[in-house]
Formats: sequence, C-alpha cells, structure tokens
Amino acid sequence: MRSDYLFTSESVSEGHPDKVSDQISDAVVDLMLSKDSEARVACETMTTTQRVVLAGEIRCAPMFDAEKYAENGGWAPGARDEIEETVRKVVKDIGYEQDGFHWKTLTFENHLHGQSSEIAQGVDASGNKDEGAGDQGIMFGFACDETPDLMPAPLDYSHKILHRLAQDRKNGTAPFLEPDSKSQVTLRYENGKPVECTAVVVSTQHAKGYHEGEKEAELKAYVKKAVADILPDGWLNENTVWHINPTGAFEIGGPDGDAGLTGRKIIVDTYGGAAPHGGGAFSGKDPTKVDRSAAYITRYLAKNVVAAGLARRCTIQLSYAIGVSEPLSLYVDTHGTGTVDDAKLEEAIKSVKELGGLTPRGIRTRLDLNKPIYRSTAAYGHFGRDVDGDHFPWERTDLVDALKAALA
Repeated sequence: MRSDYLFTSESVSEGHPDKVSDQISDAVVDLMLSKDSEARVACETMTTTQRVVLAGEIRCAPMFDAEKYAENGGWAPGARDEIEETVRKVVKDIGYEQDGFHWKTLTFENHLHGQSSEIAQGVDASGNKDEGAGDQGIMFGFACDETPDLMPAPLDYSHKILHRLAQDRKNGTAPFLEPDSKSQVTLRYENGKPVECTAVVVSTQHAKGYHEGEKEAELKAYVKKAVADILPDGWLNENTVWHINPTGAFEIGGPDGDAGLTGRKIIVDTYGGAAPHGGGAFSGKDPTKVDRSAAYITRYLAKNVVAAGLARRCTIQLSYAIGVSEPLSLYVDTHGTGTVDDAKLEEAIKSVKELGGLTPRGIRTRLDLNKPIYRSTAAYGHFGRDVDGDHFPWERTDLVDALKAALA
C-alpha cells in the first residue's frame, strides 16, 4: 500500500436524476414489503422531463395476482393508484415543483409485471431445498479506520456536504438552492491517513439569477461555509482549490436536465472507488437479491473486523450462483494491516455461529432485511451512516466479540 497520495471521491444529491430513480425504485420495494414481507421486487425507474416510467417484475399477492385479478391485468383494486401515489410522494419529498419536473403534473407509466416462474423456482425454498440466491454474482464489502463510521473519508465527506445542502434547502436556510447537486472531495494522505483537503468541487442547481453578481457571491460563500462546517479543522487551507458551479448557470437540473436511471451510481452508493465493486446495483431489489443483501453482509463483516481491531482496512468478497443457497467463495483481504492472517479470518467468519450462515435466508435473518427500510438508503450512501438516529442493521458492530472468540 502507498502511504502518501491524493484520493478523490464524489457524491450526488437526492435530487440528481439517477438518485431520483433509485429512491422511486426503493420506495416501490418498501411498499411491496409493507404488504408482504416475502415480496419479490425488481423495479427499474427511468426519469426524464415531466415523466417517470417503471419497469420490472414483482411478486406480491396483496398487490398483484395474475389469476385472481386477471380482468385488471393482474393488479389488485387500487394497487396501481397506490404505486403512483408513492412515486409522486417521493418526487414531492425531494422538492421538485419545477416546470420541467413537478410531482403533481408529471406523466407516470407503470410497466411492472409478474415475476418469471423460472426465476421463482430457483429462488424459492421447496422440499429439502433452501432458498437460493436471486442471481449469480460477486459482492464486496469494505471498512477502514479513516472515520468514526469506518468509511473512506473522501466519500464520507462528499456525502455529508450534499446532505447539509439538502437540509438547508428544505429548512429555509438556503432557499436559493434547488434539489440537484454533486460534490467531489480530494484528500491528501500522509502515512496512510487523510490530513488535508486539496480540492473541493460542488455543483448545485440554484434559483434564477444565482450565477452572477451578488447572488453568485452569496451562493459561493454559503457553499464554502457549509463545507468548512463539515470537514475537520485545519483540512481547508490556502492550498485548497475550490470549484463551485464551475460551468456557470445551473438552473435546469434533475430529470429535466438529464435522464435518470436506477442503478447508475453504484460507486457513490458504496465506497467511492476506495474498494472493488461487484457491478450489481442495490436499489429496486428485494433482499433475496444477493446484489443487495450480500453486499450488506460483507460490509457488516468488514466493519466488525475493523471495529474489533483485527485490521485497519478490510475488503471481503462473496460469490453466489442463482438458485444455490451457499456462497461459492469467501475472500478476506486486510491489505497488510491485519493482526492475524487473512486465511484465519476467513475460517473465523465461517465458524461464527452468531452470524447464522451466509445463505440468502441467513443474511436476511441476521440483518432483519425483510422490512420496508430501503428508500432511506437510496441517497447519500448505503453505508457508514444512520437515518433518524438509527443505524442501518448492517452498520452494527455486534459481531466483534464473536470474531475475537473465534480467533482465540
């Protein structure tokens, strides 16, 4: 590992068109799980000027039954209206009331349909067969000791900057801000630790006229203060390079400025490029999909390894085959920072009874994933944060003692 270097990560706000799509998809997942804790959902969303389009497959008897409600295209009475209301509420909560994208007047299309029976037969438990993985794939989890929540610092602060902007927009502190924004933070590392911020990029959609004169100066001063409030003391200095709305005017934003799709911000969602990514997106998927649930359990395991003092950095990989319950492989890499051999850590993880195994069912049970908790994950990162004062279950460090005992 290099010890002295620059590293950069970016984040995008809840009003970014791709994140609007992610939040809508996860709101649909939450709606289905609130009706049926065993619902199956794979919901993709496309957003563009004054339009939201849903596509994908579902299995949720209280809302969709191809035979029972055949005369209504498989939809239970009122179900399609409830989905549309959910979508419009997400857009309203984000804050879009613009001519080019307005929660009340946008056109909505719902092309969701029933889950393929061939996929279902591989995933469902039957007879002596346990529930299988919802797809093949590889998933990575990561943790490091750069922040209290054991996340890479450039991404952590990029998220926090945009979350601050959103809060100030909604509470009236910065009424000139609009929902769409992006941030990027470059940190200088010395002896493997972040010590200085060398560059900050913030591009934020704004009210009319805030790209020139006194209004532009007001916006830029606000952004600089918000960033200074977020970053540790001393990290911003005369060497820090600032780029605030470097292209000039940013009045046209969100889905009106650029189309959005579910699953296009997977590096923002995870570790900001500081760790590998298996390639599968999270949003719009129920927890039987290992793209989501196995990525959560690998984060949980990596965080507990670092929290236990067994390493300063930890990457964990799992792999699965569709329809097969047990993972095909488990890989641990502590990047030369571990206090025990990586192979021993692998065996310790496999032996921890408290974990309950790494099958899809075991993961869902350990992390209590069959609940409508997913919309809140879909902006500002799935890892290293809490929502309303409560950590996501994969952020707990309640496996520390069991890991230490397994290595004793």
